[in-house]
Amino acid sequence: MTQALRLAENGRYTAHPNPVVGCVIVSDGEVVGEGWHEVAGEAHAEINALEAAAGKAQGATVYVTLEPCSHHGKTPPCAEALVKAGVGEVVIGTRDPHAQVDGQGIRLLEAAGIKVRVGVMQEEVEQQLAGFLSRIGRGRPFVTLKMACSIDGRIAMANGESQWITGPDARADVQRLRARSGAILSGIGTVLADDPSFTVRDPGIDTRGRQPVRVVLDARLRMPLSAEMLALPGETLIYCGDNSKQQALVEAGAEVIAVGHQDGLVDVRAVLEDLARREINDVLVEAGPVLAGNLLVNNLVDELVIYQAPHIMGSETMGMFETPTWTRLSDRKSLEITATRRVGPDTRITARFTG
Repeated sequence: MTQALRLAENGRYTAHPNPVVGCVIVSDGEVVGEGWHEVAGEAHAEINALEAAAGKAQGATVYVTLEPCSHHGKTPPCAEALVKAGVGEVVIGTRDPHAQVDGQGIRLLEAAGIKVRVGVMQEEVEQQLAGFLSRIGRGRPFVTLKMACSIDGRIAMANGESQWITGPDARADVQRLRARSGAILSGIGTVLADDPSFTVRDPGIDTRGRQPVRVVLDARLRMPLSAEMLALPGETLIYCGDNSKQQALVEAGAEVIAVGHQDGLVDVRAVLEDLARREINDVLVEAGPVLAGNLLVNNLVDELVIYQAPHIMGSETMGMFETPTWTRLSDRKSLEITATRRVGPDTRITARFTG
């Protein structure tokens, strides 16, 4: 299953909106076929592995990270293909909670007399599939908040100057974060201050031409028609509180969606739910302290990725989160640091919230 997990990562930038899946076929102790799901709408991992096995799958053991599908979608059912190939056993990392599968693939295999084991390396598989499982199970994408800060936790000077706190290696690493995300979410303040493109620009990252959906929260529709992202290929979604001024933005290529708002802030939970309906599994947030704080206090951040630069910027600068006044230690948000590594001169810290 470890090898199947590794194989699944080959589809990280290209399988969206489908989950990444890896498959290994073993016969008499020898790997006879491997595959992964490369692109949505094309062959799934099991089919690619069966093709690689070239007729050697009879009686073999199949290791696959996610339950084989059992329905006719853009491709035929993988469970039926495994039955037809005559495999002897299927070892599954985790069950597929999607309503069109949800145990039906397992039952189809068992009905054909194939031995099935479920739950092998389940924790690792579910971490790999966090976005897909969040969309299906919670009705919203998995949210990663990315921030770049100094060693004293500051993200910009008092006048808003922030380019660049971290070095080129950290910024290159962010390109990979973007490539693995279905959407990049930001607020209008960041757009007005930085005019970002929110695209994957690294030619070394093959996304098969896919760009993340650009999502901007703009309660009063202040998005300038000259914004760079409006002139770029790919989708731009603007969520607002009042879409009465949307026509010019629509003509510029954006889609404008009205959702609830309060105190000048768009209802970000409603935004995330709408993104889930659009089959967005993973959202990367690149934003300032207002939106970051709003997500934080509403418990809508699943993972925090901080690029920390070895600088001290001082007290009269901008902090990472704008939050209500917290007066007790019990108000704090607790995290578990899951990874740290050097990225050039900077340090990347990955953490998940524990409560």
